[in-house]
Amino acid sequence: MVIKVFLASSSGSTAIKKKQQDVVGFLEALKVEYDPLDIACNEENRMWMRQNVPEEKKPANGIPLPPQIFNEESYCGDYDTFFDAKEDNSVYAFLGLPPPPGSKEAEQADKAHIVENGNHVEEMNGDLDDSIEVPVKERNGDAHDEEQAAEEEEGEVAEGETADDEAMEEETAGDEAPADEEDEEAVEETDETHAEEEEQEEEDLQSEEEEELRQLEEEEEAEVQEEEEGDVEETQEEEVE
Repeated sequence: MVIKVFLASSSGSTAIKKKQQDVVGFLEALKVEYDPLDIACNEENRMWMRQNVPEEKKPANGIPLPPQIFNEESYCGDYDTFFDAKEDNSVYAFLGLPPPPGSKEAEQADKAHIVENGNHVEEMNGDLDDSIEVPVKERNGDAHDEEQAAEEEEGEVAEGETADDEAMEEETAGDEAPADEEDEEAVEETDETHAEEEEQEEEDLQSEEEEELRQLEEEEEAEVQEEEEGDVEETQEEEVE
């Protein structure tokens, strides 16, 4: 299995360059072999990347931007999903690779496997069954009456405590309500501010990405125009001869 990372070597976007460096640097730190594919100098790489990114994963303008990550022909994700996998210690699962023995991801997978199979629960149940001993008095039936009397006393005490707790909650409810409302308002304001900052960052990134696409298209047009001018000059020289 070969990990393919589609990059733009001549990107003018600082955000895209940083994302590409983060992905490549982390893969190299994990010693994961990958194949970097340049879409700026290779039209085939660019077209293949655009065609094989799933439609639901493409941005609103329909043009996916680097870095894009594949495992052979299977799509893994873009920078955002790669970053989320890195935060969750699940990069190997993201890449479709088995985690190396001794890694955090391998340990997490082993723990999840144990929980799914119920081995830990079975062991605990077995230990509990062996450690439980029935008192002699209870076997003879003498302890039953004593336990019943103790339970009745505990029930009466619990009822008194519950009544006291309810009275205390009613007294303090009026004082706590305003503070809770202020906390909720503060949280809402913080969430709104954070959302506005994220929207602004997305708009800035979108502007940079659109500028990058525009530059790539201008470079392609300039190359085509130079080729056409060269062909015209050769034709004129042949006519003169």
